Parts: sequence; C-alpha cells; structure tokens
Amino acid sequence: MPKNSQAGLDRILTLELVRVTERAAVAAARLRGRGDEKAADQAAVDAMRSELNRLPIAGTVVIGEGERDEAPMLYIGEEVGVGEGPAVDIALDPLEGTTICAKNLPNALAVIAIAERGSLLYAPDVYMEKIAIGPGYPPGTVDLDAPAAENIENLAKAKGVPVSEITACILDRPRHARLIEDVRATGAAIRLIGDGDVAGVIHTTDPDETGIDIYMGIGGAPEGVLAAAALRCIGGQMQGRLQLNTEEKIARAEKMGITDPKKIYSLEEMARGDVLFAATGVTDGNLLSGVKFGRESIQTHTIVMRSSSRTVREIKAKHQDLDKF
Repeated sequence: MPKNSQAGLDRILTLELVRVTERAAVAAARLRGRGDEKAADQAAVDAMRSELNRLPIAGTVVIGEGERDEAPMLYIGEEVGVGEGPAVDIALDPLEGTTICAKNLPNALAVIAIAERGSLLYAPDVYMEKIAIGPGYPPGTVDLDAPAAENIENLAKAKGVPVSEITACILDRPRHARLIEDVRATGAAIRLIGDGDVAGVIHTTDPDETGIDIYMGIGGAPEGVLAAAALRCIGGQMQGRLQLNTEEKIARAEKMGITDPKKIYSLEEMARGDVLFAATGVTDGNLLSGVKFGRESIQTHTIVMRSSSRTVREIKAKHQDLDKF
C-alpha cells in the first residue's frame, strides 16, 4: 500500500523532482523558435511522463494537459510513478508558455508541483479569474470581488507608495480590455504578457527584481493551481474563481466534486499542506535562465521550493551525459 508520509515528500524534494522538469525543459528547448507549439509541447509531455514514471511515488495527475478525452498523456486522473511510496497529487505543465517557446520569447518554463493526496485543487481544464500579490502585506489587501482600482489603491497603501509606482501584470487578451482600461485610469502601469501566467504570478513575489507588484485577470485554471503551489512555498496572497459559465463546464466540475461554480478559492484551498514546486527555464526569463546547449554539455537552471520549510533552492546544472536526454 502507498504510504502517505512526510518522509516520502522529503525524498521527492531531492534531485528526483528537479530531474523531471529538467528533462521536460531540455526536450522543449530543442524546438525553441521553430514556430511549432504542438511539437514543443508534445516533446515536453513525453519527456516529463517518462521521468515521472521513474519516481518512487503513487501519483495522480490532478492538474495536467487536459481531461482524459482531450489529452493522450498526463491527463487529469492519470496515475504516474512506480506505484510504491507516498500517495501524492501532481499538478504539472510540461511547457508553460507554448507560444513563448515557439517564438523563443522570455519566460517559458517546465513546471511541476507535488503535494500529499487530496491537497491540490482538482479542477477541470477551464479558465480561472485570478489575483495575486507577493508576501509582506496585511491579509485581505486584495480581493477578487473588489474593483480593479480599489485593489491597486489598497496595494499602494500597503506598500507605502503612490499608485503611480504600482505595476500590474496582465495577459494581453481582448477579454482584458476593460480591466486594462480600469487599471490605467488609476495611474498604475501595466506589464502585458502574451503567455506564461505562472511566471507572471511568481514575479509578484520579488517586485524589486521583476518590476511586477500584482497579477490580475483571467488565465488557465491549471496555471492558477501551479502558481498557487509556488506562492505557498514563497509566500504571498492569491484568490481564484473558476470560469464555469456553461452548463457543460458546470457538469464537468460537478464530476470533480465542485458544487459551487462561483466559489472564490483562497491560496490555501488551491494548494494545502506540504507542497513541493519545481520549475526549469526553457527560454531565458526574469526568474530562470533557459536551457543552453553546448558541444559537450547542456546547462539547465531550476528553482525548487517547499512550503513547510519555506526553502527555495536554485540549481544550475551542467549535464555532460547527453544520452540521458
């Protein structure tokens, strides 16, 4: 029988978890700038799944590439690992920022989060409305139901700066036209991103380095859970609300145990307990350097974090055994 134990998570925290994102990142990076999003994503999926199935875990994918009828591998509900060891939930995105990778733009990542069974939000592959800020602010500084202007003003007050010194990160999508207009009306700045909102949320944790104070808007629910897992490890505030705006989506969510389609999820409701998070850079970005291919080696840059200890490790690796990739 799988054992759900703290000691089991300790083992996963070692290089084993890092190897999973390293392998996916290298596979995707071989297709950087080729303009083929599907090929890059599939390469990352294949590599991540292969490495996951070597881990001493009884893992269930709760956030993955899609639901079973949509994704041949790493679908929601798929079991991975050798089947022995701790029973864990897994949230993953083998290539977070497929368009970014295809265009060789900044901040494409290979991402995974692992937690004890029942600890990660089990949600359908739909959109999620999100708001997030980094650590160090009073609880309730931002609220998903509050107007954008109120959230910006409350954050500026908590930070002790004028609104003009606040920068919001928002996905560059037509659906955000009103949000962008409302934020700019306050006098705050906006960093528009084309993709990669896991990195966008994480960037709020170090505004002095990234220049981003708050993340706002609607993106993917899988990315929302992954971002929440990262914030649990680093610190910060986040809220999310699934966009269950059709009967079909509501029915899918009900099958996963979600009975309130309008519920606002807190950070702890999206990622509870002891959470492990790892990300490896595919392309260069504010958070991580991308994969570098040399004649005799491959270099990767990974961040691995744990919520219970608030430990954040950066691992810069030089791989000289190229056959493992």
